[in-house]
Amino acid sequence: MNPLTTSAFDLPGRLSPKADPALIGGDEQHFAALGKSLEQTIAELSDRLDDLRRAPGGLGREAMDRDVEIHRLTARLRALRRFGLDLCLGHIVGADESEPTYIGRLGLTDGEGRRLLIDWRSPAAEPFFAATHANPMGLASRRRYRWTRGRISDYWDEVFTADGLERHAALDDQSAFIASLGSNRSARMRDVLATIQADQDAIIRAGSRGALVVDGGPGTGKTVVALHRSAHLLYSDPRLGHRRGGVLFVGPHQPYLAYVADVLPSLGEEGVQTCTLRDLVTEGAGAAIETDPEVARLKSSAHMVKAIEKAVRFYEEPPTQGMTVTTPWSEVRLSAGDWAEAFDAPEAGTPHNEARDQVWEELVTILQDKHDGDVPPALLRKALLHDQELTGALDRAWPLLEAADLVGDLWTVPAYLRLCAPWLSRDDVRTLQREDAQAWTVSDLPLLDAARQRLGDPGAARRKRRHNAAVAAERERMADVIANVLAADDDGEGAVTMLHGQDLKDTLIDESALPGADPDGLAGPFAHVVVDEAQELTDAEWQMLLLRCPSRSFTIVGDRAQARHGFTESWQERLGRIGLDRIDVASLSINYRTPEEVMAEAEPVIRAALPDANVPVSIRSSGIPVVHGSVSDLDSVLAAWLGAHADGIACVIGDPTFRATPRVRSLTPELSKGLEFDLVVLVDPDSFGKGIEGAVDRYVAMTRATRQLVVLTSS
Repeated sequence: MNPLTTSAFDLPGRLSPKADPALIGGDEQHFAALGKSLEQTIAELSDRLDDLRRAPGGLGREAMDRDVEIHRLTARLRALRRFGLDLCLGHIVGADESEPTYIGRLGLTDGEGRRLLIDWRSPAAEPFFAATHANPMGLASRRRYRWTRGRISDYWDEVFTADGLERHAALDDQSAFIASLGSNRSARMRDVLATIQADQDAIIRAGSRGALVVDGGPGTGKTVVALHRSAHLLYSDPRLGHRRGGVLFVGPHQPYLAYVADVLPSLGEEGVQTCTLRDLVTEGAGAAIETDPEVARLKSSAHMVKAIEKAVRFYEEPPTQGMTVTTPWSEVRLSAGDWAEAFDAPEAGTPHNEARDQVWEELVTILQDKHDGDVPPALLRKALLHDQELTGALDRAWPLLEAADLVGDLWTVPAYLRLCAPWLSRDDVRTLQREDAQAWTVSDLPLLDAARQRLGDPGAARRKRRHNAAVAAERERMADVIANVLAADDDGEGAVTMLHGQDLKDTLIDESALPGADPDGLAGPFAHVVVDEAQELTDAEWQMLLLRCPSRSFTIVGDRAQARHGFTESWQERLGRIGLDRIDVASLSINYRTPEEVMAEAEPVIRAALPDANVPVSIRSSGIPVVHGSVSDLDSVLAAWLGAHADGIACVIGDPTFRATPRVRSLTPELSKGLEFDLVVLVDPDSFGKGIEGAVDRYVAMTRATRQLVVLTSS
C-alpha cells in the first residue's frame, strides 16, 4: 500500500458507520503525514547506514562506537520497514486538549520537528494503557486500532468525560480487548500491545530495583507482562543498557521461546537475550530427566552447588615440601612458604584456570629475586618453562580443570563427594554414585554451570598467551615499518617523528584482528534477568541465574499453583532462601484467555490437590461447552474442527503417538506450559499422574484452550 494515496482504513461493510469522515478524517490526515515521514525517515536511515558502512572502521573505542551505531540504525530500519503505518497503536485526547496524541511502537518525528508518534514506553504514553474510568489520568477519550495486512480493519473508542462523546464510535470500553481475545491463535504469540490492560501496564512500568514477582494464574497475561516489561526496562532505565549488561529473558522450554520469538522485535527491541536454563550449559541440550526422585532432590539444593567451591579448592593446595630449582645460572631453593606465597597471588574472584597463570608469574618473580646478579628475565622465564620438575609440581598442585571432569568425579569417587559435601550421609553418597560419570541429567546442570563459572575456560590461558605473543609479534613488525619510514625522513622532524611514540605504535595494531576467544553470550553478567514459569526452578537452578545477575535485579513470573512439584512457601520465603532480599509481589487475578466454560472444569481439578490455589476469574465466555468423549473419537474431533475453522491452532496433549501437523500440535503437559491454542484435546488426562504433579499437569493442559476444550478417555 502507498500510504500517501490509499486510505489507511479498510473497514468492512458492516462497519460502514465507522467510516464516516467526521469520525476518521483527522486520522486520515495524520496517517498521510505519518506515511510521508516514514518514507523520508527510511531513506535517511538507509543513507546514514550506507555512509557508516563505507567509512573506515577505526580503532579501539571508535570502532566499537561505530559498530554500536550500525546495530542501532539497522534495528530501527528493520522495525520501520516491518510495520509501516501500523506502527501506530491508537491515540489519546486529553481533557484539556483538542488534538489527539498518537501512540506508536516507536517514536517518530517529521522533518519540521512535529511529534507524529510517541513511543509506547515513554511516560507520556502511559495513559493510553493505564487510564480507566475510575482513574482517567486526564484523558477525555482513547482510540485503539486493529490492523490487518497493513490497514485498519476496525477501531474502538473509549470516552472518559461527557464532553468526549463527539466524533467517537463504538463506545464500549471493553470491545477492543474482548474482540482481540476471541481472535484465532497461530504458531507465534499474537500482537497484543495495543490492548495491554491497566493492571498489566502498572507492572510493565514498575522500577527495576530488587526482585519483582508477577504472580498470577493461567490466562492472566504473565508472559505478556514479562516480554513487554523487558522492552520497557531497556528503553526507560539507563542502568540496564547493553553496555551495562542488558537483559536476559529465561523461558521454560524451546517451544515457548519459538512461540514468543516475534514479540520483542515487534516492540522495537532486539537486544534481549532469550534462553532456557538448558541453554546456559553446554551439556544442557543432551541432558536427560533425572529418573530417581531422591537423586533429583539431593542435587536440587543450593547447598550442593556450594560444594563446587570445596571441590575446586581441593586442587589449589600448595606443595608442603620445598624443592631445588636448577637453572643455567644457579641453583635456588623454592620453599613451602614460597609456594604458599605464589598460591596466594591470584586476585579474589579469578577463575581457577586463569588464576594458574598468576600463580606461575608469582613463582617466576620469586625465583628471579633469588638469583644473584642480572639474569635476563626472558631467558630465565624460558629456562623455567623447560624445567619439567617445576612445571610438573605446579601441574599436580594447581592443574587445569574441566567442569565436566570435576562434577563427574563427584558421582564416581565416593571419598571425593564426602570431602566436598560432608553433610551428606553415607546412604546419600551411595545414592548419588553412578557408573557413567558423564551421563548428564537436568539435575546436573546447575553443578556443571557453577563449576564452569568457578573454573573458567581451561583454554583461556593458552589463548591469552597466543594473543599476547601475536600482539608482541605485530608490535615488532610495526616497529620495523616505522623505522623504515623514519629512515626515509630527511630531517627527522615534523609529524612523522610522532611515530617514535610507543602509544602511537600500539594504536597502529588492530588487536581485533588477532587471535582471541569468543565470549559466551549467556555467561553474563546481566543487568536484569526476567524468569517466566519461575515456580518450577529448584534452589540449585536459581544459583545459575544469581551468578549471572550480581545486581539482584529480577522480574520473576509464575504461579505457585502451577508448580509440578509443589510450592508450599510464599514467594518471599522461597526467594529469600535462595539469596534475594528485596522482593515485591504484584498479583494478576483476571483470566483474559481461558473461557468460563473451561475454567468451570479446570478449577475443581487444581483445588482438589491445592485448596488455596490462586485461580483467576475469567471475564469472557466462548459459548462452547467442554466436550467429553472416547480416545477413539480423536481423529473425528480434529477433522470436524479443521473443517469448520480455516484458521487457528489446535493441540493434542497427552498422546505421544499422535503426529503433529501444521495446524495441530502434539505436546506433553509440561511442554504446553506458557502456550495457548484455539482447541485443546486432552487424551487420558488421568494418566498424567497422581498427587500434585498429576493435578498440575491436568490443570495446565486444560487452561491452554482459548475457545474449546475436548477431554477424551480410554474407558
